[in-house]
Amino acid sequence: MRETSLPDPERRPERGLTAEALPGEGRVVKEGPSRERLTALAGNSPLLRIDGLVAGYGKMEVLHGIDLHVGAGQALCLIGPNGAGKSTVLHSIYGFSTIMGGSITVDSRDITRLGSNEKLKAAGIAYVLQHNSVFPDMTLEENLWMGGFLMDSPQKAKAAAEKIFARYPLLKERRRQRAGTLSGGERRILEIARSLVMEPRILLVDEPSIGLEPRYIGMVFEVLEDLKRQGKTIVMVEQNAKKGLQFADIGYVLVSGEIAMAGTGKDLLRDPEVGRLFLGG
Repeated sequence: MRETSLPDPERRPERGLTAEALPGEGRVVKEGPSRERLTALAGNSPLLRIDGLVAGYGKMEVLHGIDLHVGAGQALCLIGPNGAGKSTVLHSIYGFSTIMGGSITVDSRDITRLGSNEKLKAAGIAYVLQHNSVFPDMTLEENLWMGGFLMDSPQKAKAAAEKIFARYPLLKERRRQRAGTLSGGERRILEIARSLVMEPRILLVDEPSIGLEPRYIGMVFEVLEDLKRQGKTIVMVEQNAKKGLQFADIGYVLVSGEIAMAGTGKDLLRDPEVGRLFLGG
């Protein structure tokens, strides 16, 4: 994994919050972090870069000119209130939303208008959906094979699945078990494992801990830590802000479709405003 340099961890996260609004306890964006700051957080060499992204669904604009930079082998976590547009960021990267302006690049290649299959096969971006997406009547083995649906042959998908079984004994032991019999946490691990069949460089992970018991949350984040050690780049939305920021190299706070704050995960964890709004502090 390529090493990336981060700004001084003692530096306060850049912010763009005013005392005007998130009704009841929040704020609205006035002026978010500079593009230079975001590039520095990405080690001055972003693998995935979003610039001035305006996006939404149909004619409804959800994201209002956001920037996002993350380096190879880094993990970035998006936190913020419900409805802020966090999942829309992932949808936009993967091709599930309407892009109205701005650009998305991987290694300086413009992928803004590519379809989701092209982004998986050609750009190396995989998406782990928020909602349960296993095929319950298929075995674990068959579910992994489905992860290689864009490969040239079923044999290649099966060979890739064997590599994943070799790395994750929990799945290998149950390879012929129906996926519908797994616990919620085990299903989540299967979904993450299935996303690896195409050997992506970048993983988009939407709410990995949602609906899981604490012990399974730990298991899921252990898998994600392993992927980070392998050099995968991860962009995550996580409702458990504390857990997400503990895991992430970089944290962004999204408010009303704009980036309100950005810093290292450690920066944001110890920021009193983030603590008050999102960490129960």
